[in-house]
Amino acid sequence: MSKKPKRVLQEDIPEIALSLCEGLLKDLERAKRPLIQATKCSLDNSNYDPRLGYLTPGNKKVKTELNVASVKKMSRTIFMLEILLRNIQAGNVNTKRELYYMSKGEVKHNSLLKPLDFAEQQESDSIVDFICEIIECYREELNCYANDRGGQTYSKQLVVEEQLPDGTTATIDLSTLGTSPFQPKNRPQNLKLSSRKKIDFCLIVESEGTANTLVANGFTKRHNSIVVGAQGVPSNAVRGWLKRIQDQLKIPLFFFGDLDAYTMQNIYRTLKAGSAASLIRNSDFSAPEVKFLGVLPEDIKKYDLHDYPVKENDAGEFRSLKKAKDALENDPFFQSRKNKGLADILRWLLENKRRCEQQAYFTVDPRDPTMPEKIIVEKIERGDFI
Repeated sequence: MSKKPKRVLQEDIPEIALSLCEGLLKDLERAKRPLIQATKCSLDNSNYDPRLGYLTPGNKKVKTELNVASVKKMSRTIFMLEILLRNIQAGNVNTKRELYYMSKGEVKHNSLLKPLDFAEQQESDSIVDFICEIIECYREELNCYANDRGGQTYSKQLVVEEQLPDGTTATIDLSTLGTSPFQPKNRPQNLKLSSRKKIDFCLIVESEGTANTLVANGFTKRHNSIVVGAQGVPSNAVRGWLKRIQDQLKIPLFFFGDLDAYTMQNIYRTLKAGSAASLIRNSDFSAPEVKFLGVLPEDIKKYDLHDYPVKENDAGEFRSLKKAKDALENDPFFQSRKNKGLADILRWLLENKRRCEQQAYFTVDPRDPTMPEKIIVEKIERGDFI
């Protein structure tokens, strides 16, 4: 059985960093090549245990030994680690973009650091990620925050309490926000959720625009529900927010999105079980209980939905289909017996080479703006989901 990764907390990071640097220094003093080991965050080091419900890291490590090819990477790692540790000590926070410019500032004021200069932000971003994989900590524990926003969230029943840095609490009643959505930031662990009335389910909509349409047409007025726009590939903030809803409210979660290979692999799988690139954080940034509501292959015939073939000249679509074939052969999530129904959808997509968008529900009765809502609720009540 896969084990839940042990989370490294911020208070432990300075001691871990000091031990790492002392070890590197001692190796240099002994004329021994220093070695840095980091968790390998890739599909070939991913495990999936259906009892956990998300991808976890295996035992493989990325080993970086000091040599001509690696000296810049190792030096940059210590350089960026020092900047991050100063932030932790001072209680400052920064985005990856700001850290890039802070490193440029260090070089500007100390010419000896010129060999460590980052030409592009992508280079410094990869070093920040590398540090997280060495320490096995979340980027947020290094006081580094992406510009992540939780999905636009609507509800007439949900109440959110946020623990603020100064120790005070802010309370947000979503029913008082009018037409404005609630958008949690990328640390939903600071949020405590409750409800004014019993909430029956949470609907996660792949398209933020369609989520807004459903709400504007009265979805949350007629149903004690939560509607969240996932914004396509879900950010860490969206994933962490839905994990919070799952764990604290104990309500069913349903994903409503397109029927295509990209949605199944890059959006839904990432939402449900995390990703290979974020193996360290999937335990807190995935929602294993979320069900796939549709579009299902059988919905096309049942509701006479408009679907269309994948265009032969669409490189992106065919790349997604190729990845779908690879996923069926190599991805432990789709290989799990628990997810056979989802794997069958990938097989259907590969065989038929067709796709159907979630907005196709609007073709069923274009004169009834609530028809998509009726179909969604009918599918939930009938258990028509995977």
